[in-house]
Parts: sequence; C-alpha cells; structure tokens
Amino acid sequence: MGQDTATIVEMGLRDGLQNEPTPVPAALRAEWFNALADSGLNRIEAGSFVSPKWVPQMADTDQVLAQIRRREGLSVEVLVPNSKGLNGALQAGADVVSVFTAASESFNQRNINCSIAESIERFRPVVEQAKTAGKKVRAYISCVVGCPYEGRIEPGQVAMVSEQLIALGADELSLGDTIGVARPREIHALLDAILPSLPVSQLGLHCHDTRGQAIANIYASLERGIRTFDSAVAGLGGCPYAKGATGNVATEDVLYLLEGEGIATGIDLPAVARLGQQICTTLKRPNPSRTGRALTSQ
Repeated sequence: MGQDTATIVEMGLRDGLQNEPTPVPAALRAEWFNALADSGLNRIEAGSFVSPKWVPQMADTDQVLAQIRRREGLSVEVLVPNSKGLNGALQAGADVVSVFTAASESFNQRNINCSIAESIERFRPVVEQAKTAGKKVRAYISCVVGCPYEGRIEPGQVAMVSEQLIALGADELSLGDTIGVARPREIHALLDAILPSLPVSQLGLHCHDTRGQAIANIYASLERGIRTFDSAVAGLGGCPYAKGATGNVATEDVLYLLEGEGIATGIDLPAVARLGQQICTTLKRPNPSRTGRALTSQ
C-alpha cells in the first residue's frame, strides 16, 4: 500500500494578495510564484482575470503568467468571473480556470450582484468554452457554513449548489469557510450532506482562520477522506465582503499538520516558510503563520 498523499492549492498570490492593501507588481508576483513552484507546490493560483477597476491588486495577471517558469506537473490556475476573463486566461496559457459562487443568496447579491441560480447560469458558457479549450474547471463555493448577512447556512443548501456545479461541468469543488466560523462538527455535518452524492476526490476545503479553527477543520475533513486543501503562504489575505475575516489558513501550518500525520505532499516546508517570511517583510506586515514564525526565528 502506497503512502497517503494530499494536494495543496496555493492561494497566496490571488485570494491572498487581492485582500492585501499593498499592491505587488507583476514581476514580483511572478518571482514569488516561481519560488513557490520551486518549493514543490504543483498547483498555484497565479491571479485572476477580473477588472482592475474592482480588484486593482490583480492587475496585470497576464504579465505574471508571461514571466513564470513552466515545468512538468505544474498547474497554473486563475480565477475568471466571465467569458471576457476566460479569454484572457486562455490567451495567457492558464491550465485551470476557476469560477465562483456562494451558498448564500445574500452574499452572492452583495459580491457578484446576482442570485445563486443566476450565477450558475452565467457560468454555463464559461465552463463550456473552457472545456472546449481542454482546460480543467474548478468551482468555489463561498460561505459553506456561515454568512456575514444570513448567519448559519444549511448543509443541504451547500449540497444542492455543489451538485448543480458538478452537473454544469466543474471538475472540482472548493468548499469555502469564507468568514472562518466553522468548527469540526459543522465540517462533518457539511460533508454528511455532500458526500452521499459526490465523490470525495472532487472536493477540496478552503478554510479561513478567523477564529483559529482552520487546522482543526482540516483535520476533521482529513478523517472524511478530503485530500485537497486551499491555503495561502504566510496566511495572506482576508475577505473584503466579510467583516473581521482574517486571512486564509497558512500553507506552512497545513504542511506541518500533514507532515505530522504521515501524509506526503512533496513540498519543502522550510522553503515555503522562508518565502512566507520574505513576503511578510516586503508587505510590511506580521507573519500570522505560527509554523512559519517558528521555523524562521531559529
């Protein structure tokens, strides 16, 4: 029997930097991308093809993709909101494109100005075009446990949205605890609702660490067979629509947990920790990763 393995989808350069007040030039973002890839990360979100008017931190994502080093086994991933964004992603040579909706009607209205059903219909031509171009499609579902406007979200609601996105053609779903309110019991309830109808291999977990529960929630999902986790180097980012939401769970902390559980990732934890500290120094911000701080302070 082979060793248990897990996959990290590195979010720092997109979900992280889009919520950092300091914009980072494309050349430096590409440099960080290359360093992350050199550490052994095989799935890295390089940015998003959204209007720089709305998300100035993601301007020039095409220039980031033009400056990164490609290698076998490396998946260059981007977020696209519509067909225009998809065209930009295809021209820039992205391997995976991601679309996004929420399990909360209120969050969707405030975030992308449409209902859940409307958002899924909007993605239909995007998914079809991406598939025709031979690209994999990932779908993010925000607010899978709680919403800043509606409060608790029912697991059945998330399961329904999940099934619709897979039916639409998504290859993988990322279940996002966007405001960081989940605890292990709620993660188990969420998976109880989803797993009967969808294979665990199509699911990933995207935790924010607002209340310090991200690692506990990841451990709970490990027990259920989840082996794909979104995280951000040095815990970068937050959520502009979620008051008080802190950054994504730190890649360094997730790697430390997985290593301790005997789950292989092929990623050099000390190298990621050094880069995380370097990024925090550049952005003039403290490093929220406990593992990162422990490894770089020795």
